[in-house]
Amino acid sequence: MNTLMLDTADNKKISIGLKINGKEHIKTHLIKSNKTQIVLPMIDKLLKEQGVTLKDLTLVEVNTGLGSFTGIRVGMAIANALSFALKIPVNTIK
Repeated sequence: MNTLMLDTADNKKISIGLKINGKEHIKTHLIKSNKTQIVLPMIDKLLKEQGVTLKDLTLVEVNTGLGSFTGIRVGMAIANALSFALKIPVNTIK
């Protein structure tokens, strides 16, 4: 099982992770603004580093806990788009 993990709720950082066969690989990026311009390149870079493609993903997890409304919305939009395009489920975490 290959899971993409998204946490865009924080105003000061973005965390993107991959869980591959139970092992987690996480990248964090400190930000000032423009989450939308940072998240997708982070996902692409992490996938390439781990030798995984979008088609290899089986699940997307997104943080919907406390945090920035706009940040949570960015994470949910990306998760839903990937879910729709790849026909995989989305789980929310808090």
